[in-house]
Amino acid sequence: MAISLFDLFKVGIGPSSSHTVGPMVAANQFAHQLQDRELLSKVGRLKIDLYGSLGATGKGHGTGTAVLMGLEGELPDVIDPSRVNERVDQITASSQLNLLSKQPITVDVATDLIYHRVDRLDFHANGMVLVAFDAVGQVIHQATFYSVGGGFIVQEDEHGNVALVEDATELPHVFHSAEDLIRLCHEQDKSIAQIMMENETHWRTEEEVRQGILSIWSVMKNCVQQGIRNEGILPGGLKVKRRAASLYRDLTSKTRMDMITPSLGAMDWVNLYALAVNEENAGGGRVVTAPTNGAAGIIPAVLHYYWEFCPRSSEEGVITFFLTAAAIGFLFKENASISGAEVGCQGEVGSACAMAAAGLAAATGGSPEQIENAAEIGMEHNLGLTCDPIGGLVQVPCIERNAMASMKAINSASMALRGDGTHYVSLDKVIRTMRDTGRDMNDKYKETSRGGLAVNVIEC
Repeated sequence: MAISLFDLFKVGIGPSSSHTVGPMVAANQFAHQLQDRELLSKVGRLKIDLYGSLGATGKGHGTGTAVLMGLEGELPDVIDPSRVNERVDQITASSQLNLLSKQPITVDVATDLIYHRVDRLDFHANGMVLVAFDAVGQVIHQATFYSVGGGFIVQEDEHGNVALVEDATELPHVFHSAEDLIRLCHEQDKSIAQIMMENETHWRTEEEVRQGILSIWSVMKNCVQQGIRNEGILPGGLKVKRRAASLYRDLTSKTRMDMITPSLGAMDWVNLYALAVNEENAGGGRVVTAPTNGAAGIIPAVLHYYWEFCPRSSEEGVITFFLTAAAIGFLFKENASISGAEVGCQGEVGSACAMAAAGLAAATGGSPEQIENAAEIGMEHNLGLTCDPIGGLVQVPCIERNAMASMKAINSASMALRGDGTHYVSLDKVIRTMRDTGRDMNDKYKETSRGGLAVNVIEC
């Protein structure tokens, strides 16, 4: 299956790519299916059932909100985050929703949007079933979707089988493992970024790819600036205070002294960048899935480190960073998972850490072997990381975890660049280990808020 960089890095809104972005896209598709079947005017009532992780933590992750917005015709990359809560309040108060902004129907959010906290569907932990009824209560259309991580969705066909609509594009450079990728680089005498660029140009011109990447980078920079400007308490009831704004004031104060040593001053800034992005994500702001929303702060933080602290940073380096990070992301998505509900947080923060480490190593002149080593280090030391968000919110431990992984990515790249690319454990073996670890992991540690910190922290 051919996947583009722009499938992996998608502009959306917080707080979760699998719980917010994916369900919004699925609900939007369902509404358009009703329109295509000329059923829109016949809908009298809708019922939405959320299963598995969507049911267990969907309220804290904004899944219900995302579904309502998708049914009204909104999509994550264009919706105005500032109007979402107001519109949901209107729908809840009036019990009326406008399908695709055209057809008003009655919706009782309390009874028609059902969170199944324990039950799950067979194919994937993030399952949702949407049913449309006519005025007399007869089912006129039903669809089952799965949000499989990073905003990607798949749908069951009429026989209950998952219908994967694959992009059959024949790319010039096909690789299914890091070993394949490195071999291609040597056979073609090209860098990973060049291999990726030649693949991407089968969908877009090279100039369009470059401008698209820089546009994503611009969204990431704006997200950091928004995070620095916004203050207050994050929504959801945990009363988590935003820290990025005060940290920025502290870092820019002339009277401030480094807490440890001046040589570690960049660390504070990396923490700031990651906190800013993930506080925006937790607040429902505009972010880029990288490769997920829960891990959205790592690549922007490491990119800002490259831009602000690496002596020869450039836009060309940013493009190299993204292309290389995407190549590593594809390997995780194809051979394991980037879904916290499927393999735990190792699939989200771990994958993002590896991608960022590889991107930084590439942007600063690393060889294919050094880049692969950087990614391997980044993932190896996130193996077994559970997804146990307190209160089902993408706040604790998610926000700080992005900052910690950002520093880990930078250190991974530094260690790899100090070597010649030779190392004991390959990236392919680490990816397989992450997949196997995720399969063996107890389900309560996979974005259900039924294990780990989620149950051991007393909520007041």
